[in-house]
Amino acid sequence: MAAQTPGATVRRSWAPDLDLETFYALLALRTQVFVVEQRCPYQELDGRDLEPRTRHYWLTDGHTAEVLATLRLLKEPDGGYRIGRVCTRADVRRRGLGHRLLEAALAEVGAGHCVLDAQQDQAGFYARHGFEVVGEAFDDDGIAHVPMRRRRP
Repeated sequence: MAAQTPGATVRRSWAPDLDLETFYALLALRTQVFVVEQRCPYQELDGRDLEPRTRHYWLTDGHTAEVLATLRLLKEPDGGYRIGRVCTRADVRRRGLGHRLLEAALAEVGAGHCVLDAQQDQAGFYARHGFEVVGEAFDDDGIAHVPMRRRRP
């Protein structure tokens, strides 16, 4: 069983309401994981973080308010949702934090249409939350990804 992180708290904010210090911490964690750790130089800032209908979720350590994990929930023009930028700090992985964030975001999505592009080796993580692969694997900046869609709850 995964070790727990006592005091970890799920936080959520609409993009326009997110304070700069928190926003910076979320971007710093994403850059640490996706660019530095995965050695994948890519344009992490894609212009969608500040869209008015974007929600940011993150977990903080209750003792220090440090960001432990984050994800982004986009409201798409077609009315559906897209989850992305899911990551957890290396030193607190395998404690269920990503699952907690995903559950929080999916509670907001409800029965809505929801998609994501998963790193192929993480498809099982998303499958535990009702997502299924709906297309062929593709290369995204040197990392194999698969398109996934959530089955209707």
